[in-house]
Amino acid sequence: MTGSYPRTEVLPGPERRRRWSVAEKLAMVDETREPGATVSLVARRRGVSPNQLFTWRRLAEQGALTATQAEEEVVPASAFRAQQDMIRELQRLMGKKTLETEILKEALEVATDSKKRPLRLLSLPRDSSP
Repeated sequence: MTGSYPRTEVLPGPERRRRWSVAEKLAMVDETREPGATVSLVARRRGVSPNQLFTWRRLAEQGALTATQAEEEVVPASAFRAQQDMIRELQRLMGKKTLETEILKEALEVATDSKKRPLRLLSLPRDSSP
């Protein structure tokens, strides 16, 4: 060691952990890829645990950090699959109801046509011959 003490950071407020934005994480990961830079050196400079920086590097290689770059809420895969199953079931029910509606429309057309025919026959003009 060079004899320098690691600097400590006092967090104001009730927070116990620092929150790094995705952009900050990616910047740190990019720093580790520069020539002559090591993960330990960058971690020391930025006040981050080297293990955390290695984890961010692995996630960046897998594309996990860029996927969440929009900083949207991330849901577990099991919840996502459950939502997909629910959507599939709702689509199936909607198709079933659409089919029922089409059948009822055809039945209504048949019923109204059979009612109109006798009325038309009755309303035809009769011969005026005696």
